[in-house]
Amino acid sequence: MKRIISLCLCLCFAASASRAQNWPQFRGAGASGVATGVAKTPVSWDGEKSVGLRWKTPIPGIGQSSPVVWGNRVYVTTAVSSDAKPAARYGLYGDVEPVKDEPVHKWHVMAIDKGTGKVVWDRVTLEGLPKTKRHPKGTHASSTPATDGKHVVALFGSQGILACYDTNGKLLWKQDTGLLDAGWFYDPDYQWGHASSPIIYKHLVIVQADIQKNSFLAAYDLKTGKQVWKTVRDEIPSWGTPTVYEGKGRAELIANATKFIRGYDPLTGKELWRLGGNSEITTPTPIIAHDLIYVTAGYRPIQPIYAIRLGATGDITLKEKQETNEFVAWSKQRGGPYMPTPIVYGDYFYTCANNGVVAAYNAKTGERVYQERIAGKGGAFTASPVAADDKLYFSSEDGEVFVVKAGPKHELLATNPMGEPLMATPAISDGMVIVRGQHHLFGIGAAAPAANVAPAKAASKAKAGK
Repeated sequence: MKRIISLCLCLCFAASASRAQNWPQFRGAGASGVATGVAKTPVSWDGEKSVGLRWKTPIPGIGQSSPVVWGNRVYVTTAVSSDAKPAARYGLYGDVEPVKDEPVHKWHVMAIDKGTGKVVWDRVTLEGLPKTKRHPKGTHASSTPATDGKHVVALFGSQGILACYDTNGKLLWKQDTGLLDAGWFYDPDYQWGHASSPIIYKHLVIVQADIQKNSFLAAYDLKTGKQVWKTVRDEIPSWGTPTVYEGKGRAELIANATKFIRGYDPLTGKELWRLGGNSEITTPTPIIAHDLIYVTAGYRPIQPIYAIRLGATGDITLKEKQETNEFVAWSKQRGGPYMPTPIVYGDYFYTCANNGVVAAYNAKTGERVYQERIAGKGGAFTASPVAADDKLYFSSEDGEVFVVKAGPKHELLATNPMGEPLMATPAISDGMVIVRGQHHLFGIGAAAPAANVAPAKAASKAKAGK
């Protein structure tokens, strides 16, 4: 009978996981930032007072990597310093001198139970002195992990290590990517840290490494960690995560960078197209909606927004004074965000500037429909917006999550204090908004999902039938 009960539990857990709303990489599937489905998501809560939370879990060290979700597990990474009070600076400022002389660190990958917030496992991937400095706002765990429900992949660029675990916390492999030294290209001593996140596509883990010297794009076998292909890139440092989109005719791997925005074949690394005319510093991740690829950057004076048609070939750079061509559906030379990745939700394309000014555009035509400062006050914003249930969520470095109604009119629904700075982008799963702060991971939402109680019910029925 014990075997029957165990089988029932396993089957129910598998069924629950398959029904769960997954958020497998930075900004979820395809980096869209959008959670689809019928689940209602929260509007008002207070993270500082633990009102409206399902759980609040301390996370050691500091990390700006975002949470990812598969089934009933949330995965995060962090860098724990032997310094008693490691810190990152927050707010709007122009000082970008890197943090120096840091002590020994331990780099962790953690699994959290989505229903309870309890730590399921915590693995130290490596320990040692950081091999690069970091931006004053940055950390040595800024790359978001990726998962396919069987593997959990984490990248620690300051150590040049790509690591893969199974979902029980067993280390499957480690790969040396080489030191990923990203920083200010005018002065190599200004090391700001690598932050582009790995993504999983089919049997590959893909890494974009735009660094001080010898930039590259590479794919590694998900099962073994062995390098499958590597494409050299003539690029200076960038910080955006690549995106793969599978269309009707082909798949395209899109990478944002300074000299060119490029499209590649994700299975071979062969370049398909390129688009010039970008900012000197690029951070936002490409996103796809309405059969268009949206790529932005916001380092002055060039702050472009491009909406690119799928299927492009060759050099599709716009000529002087051109706003469109065969493969560029629409574009703007001003308005691109510097740090937050934009979002398309429904018919509208939204950007959020570092100072909290939100602009909404018609996603298909580029016509701007509004521009407003969040809550009339703005603030400092690095995290990217996410969306679900006709709501947009904006997390500020000042420690607040603003909920804005989606649509052609800017309407603030709630301002939710969290009690600590927010730099990571939230995840959304089964009606929960999962927010990472400087010290805690928050599970926001009132009621536990049915998936979490299904195993208990199955066990009760099995016992009754013995």
